[in-house]
Amino acid sequence: MSPGPNFLIIIADDLGFSDLSSFGSEIATPNLDRLAARQGSVRLTQFHTASACSPTRSMLLSGTDNHLAGLGQMAETIRREPVYLDEDGNNRPGYEGVLNNRVAALPEILADTHHTWLAGKWHLGLTRDTSPHARGFHRSWSLLPGAGNHYNYTPPPGPPPADGKPRFQFIPPLYMEDDAVLDPDKDLPKPFYSSDVFVDQWLRFYTEHRDDTTHKHAGRPWCGLLTLTAPHWPLQADPADVEKYAGRYDAGPLALRAERLEGLHRAGLIPQSHLDSARSSSVRFHFADRELAQWDALSADERAKSSRAMETYAAMVTRMDTAIGRVLDTLERDGVMDNTFIFFAADNGAEGALLEAMPLTGGNFEKYIAENYDNSLENIGRPNSFVWYGPLWAQAATAPAAQYKAWITEGGIRCPAILHYPPLLASRAPFALHPADGAATSTPDSHPHPQGRVSHALTTVMDLLPTILDLARVPHPYPHPFHGRPILPMRGLSLVPLLRGSTEEAHSADEAIGWELFGQQAIRRGRWKAVFIPKPSGPERWQLFDLERDPGEREDLAEREPEVLARLVEDWTTYESEVGVILPRPGTDDLKFGYGPR
Repeated sequence: MSPGPNFLIIIADDLGFSDLSSFGSEIATPNLDRLAARQGSVRLTQFHTASACSPTRSMLLSGTDNHLAGLGQMAETIRREPVYLDEDGNNRPGYEGVLNNRVAALPEILADTHHTWLAGKWHLGLTRDTSPHARGFHRSWSLLPGAGNHYNYTPPPGPPPADGKPRFQFIPPLYMEDDAVLDPDKDLPKPFYSSDVFVDQWLRFYTEHRDDTTHKHAGRPWCGLLTLTAPHWPLQADPADVEKYAGRYDAGPLALRAERLEGLHRAGLIPQSHLDSARSSSVRFHFADRELAQWDALSADERAKSSRAMETYAAMVTRMDTAIGRVLDTLERDGVMDNTFIFFAADNGAEGALLEAMPLTGGNFEKYIAENYDNSLENIGRPNSFVWYGPLWAQAATAPAAQYKAWITEGGIRCPAILHYPPLLASRAPFALHPADGAATSTPDSHPHPQGRVSHALTTVMDLLPTILDLARVPHPYPHPFHGRPILPMRGLSLVPLLRGSTEEAHSADEAIGWELFGQQAIRRGRWKAVFIPKPSGPERWQLFDLERDPGEREDLAEREPEVLARLVEDWTTYESEVGVILPRPGTDDLKFGYGPR
């Protein structure tokens, strides 16, 4: 194979900020830990995504904002909200619900220079003409929807509803290999477990490329995406893996949150000031309009089931790590690890939804679960169970940030990330000490942590494509037509100067970066972030936070710093216009609770 650079992108689904042991967790993730600790690696503590899945994936593959790439809103929400449709019922630009043709996608751009493949979740289109194959991947084996049973279990069909309507089925399995739709009963491997199978397919494509010297792409460097569905609900794992965590979470989510904060501090990922601030802050005990009972107020059975759900979640993360280890071991055996750019990250914050509180379309979700799954304590985690762990466990994983997935606060958009590329990082890497502790913003190689290097520089998922193209020495086609169509430029920036050590920040303190999803709005410039959260979830006014001192976004400085807020609101207006934000109708804040697989 070509000496490279090759590219391996690994995305975990709904993984929390502190869910890896290299990020302060009690969950065993030895393979990702050794990746983080390698001489040519760095952990990113300020990596930001969208607040939900498919918008993030559109940004990753396009290098631009989700409102430009087709996922200005979740496809599942677009179908229910007429504001995103024109008078003829067609999707408005940026709200197509698929990766649109106004952007050039990563595999399309690399088609003539690299062999490209994807194994795992897609969530950027449900048809052949919006599939990974259609968007340029030479090989693909993918789950098209936003989630699926990790064991490929589908409840047996029951009698048709008495009202004659179609029987409700939640997220039917839809898999494709290249341009062929797979029969989930006949064509999928047996036994099936998502992390294992996706890695099997990734390694199959890699091995084919490595060994077949007659292939038209032979000798090229490669770019392989591994997009796992773990640890997205339904929480399911092998009983032997779950048993390793038996009793570990019996003290409840607030105790775990305190442990995770200490772990983050020991790992060099948060300063003492952030630890102290988070210790003194409260955790939200509401979801939508529901008041949540505190741990001690739950019955013994409720606590046991909640703990088992968290044990299952931890087992999923460990099993995911084991599967990823097979990829890393293969690259090391083949001697290509040092010539491969590896990027691992989550797609959004930890999932804190209470699915029983969500008005899922098409049927009564709680009734469907009760009729088709066994969620008894002994069965939690098995193929025919369907559980989730809720907002309090999620906030243990997103601390010191506030909230979780689907929120525009840091808990929804700040994700764990590990970047590995020895040609740039082995000799000189950013090790950014936190200015809140009185240190310089960045000092290369000054105090290397035993768990590996750390960068506190602000980065975004939009930066990944510019970085890959920079390293591959492949220009982005804008402003020229691409495949006969006009395309948009990238909004992300290459991280190569940061990795090389020639700059301390990927994004300057004067650059404004915006987010919007489900009507929640945010704009950031350096340390300052303005947030607008509609009622009933928020105050429905602009709030201002100093993230350098208050990463939990708890102290609203809007009245104290009116000039800073005014400038950020002006930045928001510019961002809103540039990317074409369409806000949902007033009173539809519950959109983010309207569909689960984000």
